[in-house]
Amino acid sequence: MLLVTGPTGSGKSTTLYAALNLLRSPGSNIITVEDPVEYMLEGVNQVQVHPKAGLTFAGCLRSILRQDPDIIMVGEIRDGETAEIALKAAQTGHMVLSTLHTNDSVAVITRLLDLGVPAYLIASSVTGVLAQRLVRKLCHCRRKTAASSDFIQQLESIGVSDFHSFTYEYHPVGCALCDNTGYKGRLGIYELLPLEGPIREAIYSGARAEDVKSLARAGGFRTMQEDAFQKVREGVTAHAEVRRVILFDSAKVERCESCSREVMATFAYCPFCSAGRGTVDRSISPAKFQFMREYEKA
Repeated sequence: MLLVTGPTGSGKSTTLYAALNLLRSPGSNIITVEDPVEYMLEGVNQVQVHPKAGLTFAGCLRSILRQDPDIIMVGEIRDGETAEIALKAAQTGHMVLSTLHTNDSVAVITRLLDLGVPAYLIASSVTGVLAQRLVRKLCHCRRKTAASSDFIQQLESIGVSDFHSFTYEYHPVGCALCDNTGYKGRLGIYELLPLEGPIREAIYSGARAEDVKSLARAGGFRTMQEDAFQKVREGVTAHAEVRRVILFDSAKVERCESCSREVMATFAYCPFCSAGRGTVDRSISPAKFQFMREYEKA
């Protein structure tokens, strides 16, 4: 199973269709379940779900598995039942492509566990996870200048380790070709997490997402942020555009010291157990915090 993850509008479906376009052949039985069918591909059997008629992702998958498919594409995994059927299909020798909504590739493991999928099934069935975003490309009218000290400081503040290697910075200018926006076209920013060897063992043993990421980093895993800033260094896109689209450490997730659940680093109080968050400013009143907590639950 290969999973593609990212927010709405990040190009997940287009990536899956591009993969199907490469994989399709007269000798392959390819079946898709989608909501809705976005592209029509010749030689591919495409099914659109219809929940009111009882045609759901899970129901379609059960029927598809009786038709001897070679490749299955599930438009989106939305519930535990669909996830488990898709993973079991991958385990029995079918190639399965699908999407999920998470912030990065490592978070897919947590998401599948939250849906009730057993860890052993994830470890044995998922081959890789691709996280992606879309950023605008700089037009040819871009302006190239020497990297300013302010630019270097911004890179350092968001955790770019090799900020000293940025000798130039690129800025959007605007011309008739790009409608004076400074940008023309878009490109993908990616991170690919292959699930193999130590990572499979870590998932099977119930390791935390942070531990899985550390193992991946030791094996040469490159994050989406690193891929983005490689493209900033090459002048393909701008620093401001990358900051607009991609989440950096300034909004990182930490764990509450009291209940060990994941909490955004900017939270003054844990929304699960009400514990104070270290050195974070606690100027918010208890009454307002309680209101916010009830609102979150609702």
